[in-house]
Amino acid sequence: MSVEEYLRFENAAETKHEYVAGEVYAMEGGTMRHARIVSNVAGRLLSAARGGPRQVVWAIKCRTPDDRFYYPDVMVVCTGGRDSDTVRRDPCLVIEVTSPITARIDRGEKLDAYRAVPSLQAYLIVDHRRRRVERHWRPDAARGAGSKGAWRHADVVGAGIVPVPCPELDLALDEIYQGVEVGVVREPEPAAYG
Repeated sequence: MSVEEYLRFENAAETKHEYVAGEVYAMEGGTMRHARIVSNVAGRLLSAARGGPRQVVWAIKCRTPDDRFYYPDVMVVCTGGRDSDTVRRDPCLVIEVTSPITARIDRGEKLDAYRAVPSLQAYLIVDHRRRRVERHWRPDAARGAGSKGAWRHADVVGAGIVPVPCPELDLALDEIYQGVEVGVVREPEPAAYG
């Protein structure tokens, strides 16, 4: 399927689909745990972005430079757009909350695709099973270095704080996991990634 065919198909579809290398993948429904984590993160970001130039969005497609289309759980954009837009190419922050089905993709395929987005300053992978956020960021991106800065990685666990560059704030794991019972999901550890 071409990009144009996918966009026509997706605009008419009743369910969401992601697009990777000409293939279309239906998105599965989420859980209350997933929804609560996404709501906690989005609420904190909305509060921090209020009154500024940044927009916190979800249910909007992110198009990567290699023509992949994903629906991030939360995305922050720093440039204006039209109310009718369904696709953004210029996020400064992307957040994915893992699920048993998506954890490997979030840490592998999506990590590679999102890091290729020139405007992206950080990509956060929020674990749905335990208090852990994988923070991938480009320290020089906020200073106008664009896509030339080297990516860094750190895991934030326990009662840690996640520095967020866009909007600039410290996001506590207590805020992310508020109202979420941790330690009850029994799944195998995800495979290591490079």
